[in-house]
Amino acid sequence: MTELLVADSFLVADGKVRGTELHRERFVRSCAAAGVDAERFWDEQLGRMPGIGRWFPRFELRISGELAVQLRPAPPIGGRLRVVVHDGPDPRAAPRVKGPDLELLGKLKASAADRADEILLLDTDGTVLEAAYSAVAWWDGDILCFPESDRPILPSVTAQLLRRIAAGQGVETAERPITPEALRNTTEAWLLNALHGIRPIHAWADSPIDPLPNSLSTSWQSHLTALAAPLP
Repeated sequence: MTELLVADSFLVADGKVRGTELHRERFVRSCAAAGVDAERFWDEQLGRMPGIGRWFPRFELRISGELAVQLRPAPPIGGRLRVVVHDGPDPRAAPRVKGPDLELLGKLKASAADRADEILLLDTDGTVLEAAYSAVAWWDGDILCFPESDRPILPSVTAQLLRRIAAGQGVETAERPITPEALRNTTEAWLLNALHGIRPIHAWADSPIDPLPNSLSTSWQSHLTALAAPLP
């Protein structure tokens, strides 16, 4: 059995973080649902984060009821991805809470490591939910799209930040169901998470690599990076 009831991780780069309030809200809300008040703990521990270097801390509520933080050096930032689709139903027990399924998702991702960098999970109707460690977004022409938020997906902080950027630039966003086949044929598809920000999908399973010479991800990653704010 996993030791985690709730977890939340984010990139700290020289004392700056993207979407701090959104990470706090998600962690505190999930802890409250488990019967633990984590507000003071979060605020105290956040104030102890290093102001120099790159870190990827993980805030945790363990099954024992203990609140803890793992202060981990941040892994290197990744780039373009090759993805595969999970063959079978979504195996997660608590898809809308980060923590309980992290060990399972790690094993699932590792099982595909010889073929791809990430693995996509599907809903019961065959539409894309998210990847093991990433949310999904794609472009339909000039519209930035996301899976429907009422499906069994983790509320993604990075996706919420992209929606803010889109609103500020007058870019239309939409929530839509999409199959893996349709996702392959979109203008451009991205995987999103707090460590890497935006990573465009450049290949599917054994298909050839798409060089994506005019990828939109570069400018949007710059906008995302600009949202990083100093820790309190």
